[in-house]
Amino acid sequence: MTITSRISTLAKWTILGGAVGLITGSASALFLYLLELATNFRGSHETIVYTLPLAGLVIGLFYERFGGPIKAGNDLVIDTIHDDGPEIPVRMAPMVLVGTVLTHLFGGSAGREGTAVQMGASLSDYLANRLKLSKDLRQQLLSAGVAGGFGSVFGTPVAGALFGLEFIVCGQIQYRGLVPALVAAVIGDMTTRAWKIAHTHYPTVAFVAPTPGTLLKWLVLALAVALTTTVFVELVHAIKSFSTRWCRRLPYRMMAGGAVVVILWHLIGTSDYLGLGVPTIQRAFTDPHLPAYAFAVKLVFTAVTLGAGFLGGEVTPLFFIGATLGSVLARVLGMPIELGAAIGLAAAFGSAANAPIALSVMAVELFGVGVLPHVAVVAVLAYVLSGHRGIYSAQRLHLGKHGDALPSGATMGDLRGAAPEKPKGSQQA
Repeated sequence: MTITSRISTLAKWTILGGAVGLITGSASALFLYLLELATNFRGSHETIVYTLPLAGLVIGLFYERFGGPIKAGNDLVIDTIHDDGPEIPVRMAPMVLVGTVLTHLFGGSAGREGTAVQMGASLSDYLANRLKLSKDLRQQLLSAGVAGGFGSVFGTPVAGALFGLEFIVCGQIQYRGLVPALVAAVIGDMTTRAWKIAHTHYPTVAFVAPTPGTLLKWLVLALAVALTTTVFVELVHAIKSFSTRWCRRLPYRMMAGGAVVVILWHLIGTSDYLGLGVPTIQRAFTDPHLPAYAFAVKLVFTAVTLGAGFLGGEVTPLFFIGATLGSVLARVLGMPIELGAAIGLAAAFGSAANAPIALSVMAVELFGVGVLPHVAVVAVLAYVLSGHRGIYSAQRLHLGKHGDALPSGATMGDLRGAAPEKPKGSQQA
């Protein structure tokens, strides 16, 4: 390839990635703004949580009627990137945005990553199809949409770029789309900030020199994170499977799930485990008296919410679970609790999403270089120890985590014995 061709290709990637960044960054800004309004309103009107079952019924009826082509969510995004499938319906963006905001408004325990990823992918695919891009460019633009959505919603552009390339195939980073993904993530983050959206602030973690004794602490943390994320993934899948067998209608499953969340809320006696739970995540970095069971309670709240079919992502709840677990274990292991919280926060999602590199980088962007090398070691160990499971059933596997050969084209869902759900009917916007 001549220098002229390389410059031309780089310019094309930059322009397309920049366009995706502007779109996804603006979408994330709107999403975060509405999410803050919903969270603040629920905080000052907590009686609205009692209507979560009714909200589930209404959201479920709407999705049952109009959401068939997009019900696979993140798995639809992964399948489309791999298989060059039909255009992702552009309706996915507004539907997941509204559905997630309503989930948080009425008290469901969910995150925001899934929404950002699906908005980014659907909007970038709309652009790719309008421009009639080639298969390869379309796939790269889809990855860029994921990167732009993830990077802009969390304010971590480098991690966003890596996540858009790492989460598609377990065990392999798709460097082919690196430039448009990085451009989309950086421009997306800049766009969100230009809309005056403030991201959650976390403390800078001081560097702690590793010692031979640190090796044991890393292993203990990794084992705990791997076990916890394994329980989380299996519980979400078990609730989905059980509720689907028990009731085929999504609206009634969501209504029942909402009722369970309301009952749990009453039993616990606090609203700390509703919604995103960001105040408790921040508390994990400073409070040596944080309840030791906090991570387990949030795990159950989130598994019920998502397993019943409510909209939202897993990232922020896993941040909550990991940060509180890491904070408590740090007290036991004699580590600074802010370091334990930072390691747990990143390693929990890195393990559940099979993206330990992206989440290690994300930890550096959020907490500073003081988290290294601790967070990278624990995230990779937890990733290996968690086995062939994850929150994305359609995620392909390049090689087994332990070097074992796998069937060609195997997905995470295949190895769990449950292939990812394929949407039925047309997927046209």
